[in-house]
Amino acid sequence: MAFLSRRHFNRMLSGLGLMIPGQALFAAATSHAGGTPPETLLLSRNDWIPNNDRLPVLVYRGVFAANSSDLAADFEALFERTGWPPRWHAGLYAYHHYHSTAHEVLGIASGSAQLMLGGPEGRTVQISAGDVVLLPAGTGHCELASTDDFLVVGGYPPDQRVDNCRKAPSPAVLQQIRQLPFPDSDPVAGRNGPLAHLWQQA
Repeated sequence: MAFLSRRHFNRMLSGLGLMIPGQALFAAATSHAGGTPPETLLLSRNDWIPNNDRLPVLVYRGVFAANSSDLAADFEALFERTGWPPRWHAGLYAYHHYHSTAHEVLGIASGSAQLMLGGPEGRTVQISAGDVVLLPAGTGHCELASTDDFLVVGGYPPDQRVDNCRKAPSPAVLQQIRQLPFPDSDPVAGRNGPLAHLWQQA
């Protein structure tokens, strides 16, 4: 019996007009993203939290169905494909902090949580399984409450390494945040997604 290589098998499926599993996953996510624009939240400086007054937070609702059999794997595959390689699975810190060296994407793999964005007395956002939150560098975030099964898949652009800041930024850190390069693609919809349009406008 002759066996096909993965490459030849995928070519055969494509020739029949069929999508391989990864393509189907990406198509489902991008189809949703194309039909429902992300919510935007532009945050100005709040006490010691710099936030980012040029680039809004983006919240993509229901990127995947909450009853998916393995949302963590779905988000890992999606973020790999869109150029935001996943780095961790966990909950979120229950204290205010921000990142000065990386933009961060959060895929909600299970459960739900209430976040505060923008620092103390900032904006409260409710998120649940299937949602994606994109935080531009400098954005304060903190978990206020969550269900016991709350799980997040976190990722960053491949050339950015995350730090964890819990004090007011120096002028050098503020400059670093402002000069951080834009990602090459949207973490949900890829290169033709809404991120470039929404962030370039800011």
